[in-house]
Amino acid sequence: MASSRVEEAPAPHGSPWPVWPVGFATSDEDRDALLVLSALRAITPRALIALATQVGSAGAVLAAMRRGRVGSEGDQLIARSSDPAQIWAAAEARGARFVVWGTAEYPPQLLEIHDPPAALYVVGGPIPDAPSAVAIVGARRCTPLGRELAHSIGRGIGLGGVTVVSGAARGIDAAAHEGALSEGGATLAVLGCGVDVSYPASTRRLVERIRTDGTIVSEFAPGMPPLQRNFPARNRIVAGLCGATVVVEGADGSGSMITAEHAMEFGRDVYAVAGAITNPLSQVPLQLIRDGATLIRGSDDLLHDLGLELAPEQISLRVPFDERERRVLDELVGPTLPDRLAAALGVGMTEVVQVLMRLELRGFVRNVGGRYEPTLRARAPG
Repeated sequence: MASSRVEEAPAPHGSPWPVWPVGFATSDEDRDALLVLSALRAITPRALIALATQVGSAGAVLAAMRRGRVGSEGDQLIARSSDPAQIWAAAEARGARFVVWGTAEYPPQLLEIHDPPAALYVVGGPIPDAPSAVAIVGARRCTPLGRELAHSIGRGIGLGGVTVVSGAARGIDAAAHEGALSEGGATLAVLGCGVDVSYPASTRRLVERIRTDGTIVSEFAPGMPPLQRNFPARNRIVAGLCGATVVVEGADGSGSMITAEHAMEFGRDVYAVAGAITNPLSQVPLQLIRDGATLIRGSDDLLHDLGLELAPEQISLRVPFDERERRVLDELVGPTLPDRLAAALGVGMTEVVQVLMRLELRGFVRNVGGRYEPTLRARAPG
């Protein structure tokens, strides 16, 4: 490895962590340099930030890499041989925008995290601000209950107008994305590979749907494979984009704990869904709750804490209901027996039960002791 020591950069503007210097990427040359720097495979953002603080610009950082001042021999070879025009053509072919540090589209919440990415490849819709985004993370090999909870929470906060952010992995991540999409909510996937790489294969169709109906984000150049080191890096962006992070399931040493720890470091809210103490996948949520995370039982609790509870009429603005479903939801303001609903609506009992069963399957009502009630209820203003 041909490299030399780079001193740690100071943190400007009172930030607790070093960030990219002012004027780091202001020219076309700097933008081209960033395209190449995003293709490096071994050097950390922290080392690049430290070098940038010394030399000032992205172009100067790339020149130092090419001279062998910093980085592995493999990264130095990439720096010398990569063509920024080819990288950009590959990004454009996947519909990506290149969002650079210091530009208007760069998410301001990432200015507050350690080792922020110098640039992002963004496909699809805009990146929401932190209060409008919640991360939902957890185990890849989750339990059926964990998957159901992640889907329900993703769906609930998606209905609340909040963007569900996760990593598009199988298990909890995928269920959270799918929950948001199930009722037309917004979702954003942060990838640990290039925006043109399909990984994992099990969520390929989901990622393509998010590409069309949501937002895809990656700090890695097109063609970047899903290297193991990319995923802890990806997790800091997941946590950094959001005002809150929810952990549904996770075993000791899992990426969900890394994401939650990042969220706590960044001063963001952390929520956890408790499970049985005998379940290994409950270890991360239970530890987080012991450390001060807020326990939630589902989307109702989370919406309540976020101040985003929905009235049935708010749901109806976002979700297509037929006339019978809409009438039942309008009448269902508290726990009610089906026969009372039928009498109030002037329809037959069989019809009401059929509608209630459809609404229950979609998660809009629940049966408690034979009485039905809405799952998302309004909270009085203030």
